[in-house]
Amino acid sequence: MPDNFRGQKFSSLRKDCLKKGELFQDPEFPPTNKSLFYSKQDKDIEWKRPKELCKVPKLVVEGVTCDDLNEGELGNTWFVSACSSLAQEPKMWAKVIPDVKDQEWTDDDGKYAGIFHFQFWRYGRWLDVVIDDLLPTKNGKLIFCHSKSRNEFWSALLEKAYAKLYGDYESLSAGFTADALVDFTGGIAEKIILKDAGLTDKEKNYKFFTDLRVAVENKSLVNCYIQVSQRLISFSKVDT
Repeated sequence: MPDNFRGQKFSSLRKDCLKKGELFQDPEFPPTNKSLFYSKQDKDIEWKRPKELCKVPKLVVEGVTCDDLNEGELGNTWFVSACSSLAQEPKMWAKVIPDVKDQEWTDDDGKYAGIFHFQFWRYGRWLDVVIDDLLPTKNGKLIFCHSKSRNEFWSALLEKAYAKLYGDYESLSAGFTADALVDFTGGIAEKIILKDAGLTDKEKNYKFFTDLRVAVENKSLVNCYIQVSQRLISFSKVDT
C-alpha cells in the first residue's frame, strides 16, 4: 500500500466532501501563485475546474495514447515526454493513475467531489498524492500540459499532482525525462549518449539495437531526446 503524501487519504477526504456536499479544495496545494511559481507572479491566471471548461469532462477520452499530449507554457518537455512513454504501457499507467473507473466522471456524478489522486515512486516508496481539480487557465483554456481532446483531463491532473510533489509548477520547468520515468515506475534508469556509444562499429551497433529490442520486449519505458545547442543525441530507458 502506498503512503499518503502529507497525511492526506483520498477515500476519507472524498467521503467527507460528499457528506458535506462540498467540492474539495486542497489546503496543501491551494489555487494561489505560491503553487504556481517560486520566482515570479502571473496575475492573469485563473484556477478553474474541468466542469467550468467543458460540458462533459473525462479523465480519458477514447483510450490513452502517447501522442495525446500538448506541453503548454511551462517548458517541461521532459515531463510531457515521460507521460507519453507511460501512456504506451497500460499497466504502468494504471499504477500511476489508479482506480480510473472509480475516479472518472459519471452521468450522475455520484462520486465526484473535485478530488483525485495519483501515485509516484519517491525515495524507495510509493506515495499517494491527493489534489483538487482546480487547474491554471487563461481565457478559459488550460495553459500547462493538456490533452488534445478539450474534455480529457488525465494529463493536466497528473501534472498538477507531480507539481505538488515538487512544490510548485515552476519547479517542473527543467528536469530529466529519466527521473520522471523512475518516479512513474520505481525502475532503474540507464542513459546512453549516442555520440559516445561507438555505433559506427558494427558489433557495438548490433549490440545496441539488440539491447533496445530486449528492453522494449520487457516493457521498459524508452525515450530519446536531442540537446540542440550541444548537438547531443541521448537515449534513455527505464527497466521495471
